[in-house]
Amino acid sequence: MRTTYASPRPWAVAPLLVLVIAFLAFSLPPYLTGDAGRSRIPIAGTATGYYPMLVGHVIFGSIAILACCLQVWPWLRTRYPDIHRRIGVTYVFAGVLPAGVLGLVLGAQTPFGPVLRASNVLLALVWLFATITGYRAGRQYRTTEHRRWMTRSTVLTLSIISNRAWAVVWVITLGPQLATTFGGSEALMVQTIAGLSGWLGWVLPLVITEWWLDRPAPSTTAVAAARAAKTAAASV
Repeated sequence: MRTTYASPRPWAVAPLLVLVIAFLAFSLPPYLTGDAGRSRIPIAGTATGYYPMLVGHVIFGSIAILACCLQVWPWLRTRYPDIHRRIGVTYVFAGVLPAGVLGLVLGAQTPFGPVLRASNVLLALVWLFATITGYRAGRQYRTTEHRRWMTRSTVLTLSIISNRAWAVVWVITLGPQLATTFGGSEALMVQTIAGLSGWLGWVLPLVITEWWLDRPAPSTTAVAAARAAKTAAASV
């Protein structure tokens, strides 16, 4: 069993940060206006208080997604451990915990059908569990467990992006077929695509993460041989 991390290069996190900022620049602004009509999720017919909770979930989730980018930055963690810890506290208490609790309530009321409803509720529970477990491990100086659980938490935090990516894939590949299958019912099409995207958006990345965390460590001999081969190739 092994957990490895990228080398502490100063700009290793830049591509991820650019992706996250682009995603937030598109997703966040409508919820900062206070105008429920600009919500990207239909709120007609939802329970009282749904929209304010949705705004809170989006804002706290945005804090979590930005903070997690900095938390997985090896250079920052190595050079400035105090800042890493402070951002970690922000990630947990001003990001995941409020966003996860609100997500649990909102997920149980999603207008996109029972399949996505089940996914959202389970995702919120797993997200909260992984984050709380990782935070407690860090407080108890169980560094390896802390990093493993926080890696899972980070993947779940970022799954909102892969969720949206899957939605685009299904619209392009299954749209015409679903339109025929459901007799042009837009509601059923949306629920099907949302359900597929919701589950794949976080389950698949989490499965890949588990494989990555538990993959066997390369033997010392294999590492030495690889370094020797690289050195020999460079000298040719």
